[in-house]
Amino acid sequence: MGEVSRLRWRCRRGMKELDVVLTAWLDRHYDSASEAERAHFLELLDMDDPDLAGLLLAGQSSDNPERDRVVQSIRSAVAS
Repeated sequence: MGEVSRLRWRCRRGMKELDVVLTAWLDRHYDSASEAERAHFLELLDMDDPDLAGLLLAGQSSDNPERDRVVQSIRSAVAS
């Protein structure tokens, strides 16, 4: 199983909304993302669903401006 396939599996969450936004970013941006962006994406995948939903769906900010840029990119992936 390749890296993207493993990540696609990790994007499957308890909330369909999270599945949609995470998978959209994975499909559209992961291949061209920088190593730092990929690392932040992996950190997001390690978060609990309620915390992740707060960042991605409820517009909360994290304590890391670089991670917030990835969060904004993920939010934008669904809008495009």
